Amino acid sequence: RNVMPKTLDGQITMEKTPSYFVTNEAPRRIHSMAKDTKLIVVVRNPVTRAISDYTQTLSKKPEIPTFEVLAFKNRTLGLIDASWSAIRIGIYALHLENWLQYFPLSQILFVSGERLITDPAGEMAKVQDFLGLKRIVTEKHFYFNKTKGFPCLKKPEDSSAPRCLGKSKGRTHPKIDPDVIHRLRKFYKPFNVMFYQMTGQDFQWE
Repeated sequence: RNVMPKTLDGQITMEKTPSYFVTNEAPRRIHSMAKDTKLIVVVRNPVTRAISDYTQTLSKKPEIPTFEVLAFKNRTLGLIDASWSAIRIGIYALHLENWLQYFPLSQILFVSGERLITDPAGEMAKVQDFLGLKRIVTEKHFYFNKTKGFPCLKKPEDSSAPRCLGKSKGRTHPKIDPDVIHRLRKFYKPFNVMFYQMTGQDFQWE
């Protein structure tokens, strides 16, 4: 609480750290600090997420083993290594279970990473409604940046350059063996189905 900016009536303090969702102690700690906190979780296809995670690490440590090597406990048997964080983070149902012990589903909004790219204004409308804000950010504030492969945000007040995602986003993913992708999809499928049931939302990742 001490490191949060002071919030006046009618203001909202926001804080973003992706690792909260997968950190065991986070739900309990956040609940004990402010149990009315609204939580927003951006999720994307866990297979794409794992490859993206690997790509990010690879850019910092080019000497790491290939994705295929890290993804399997035993390649011949096709045993996925779920202890590797790139894979484990995408088992959303597992992490959500931990949060639901402390927060009701009504306090959590799940944003689709895929729809954030294809329909940013639609997803942002849901976010603004969830936070009880007026819908100020709309279609006219976005344009698609072909180089990045992502939408960029034009500031509502047109006061500055558009805000695009930084250098670490939109990197070209390494080519992964199609068989590995197939096995990963199979591995995640039951967890995805469970996640759809828990959230009441079908993200259509299959």
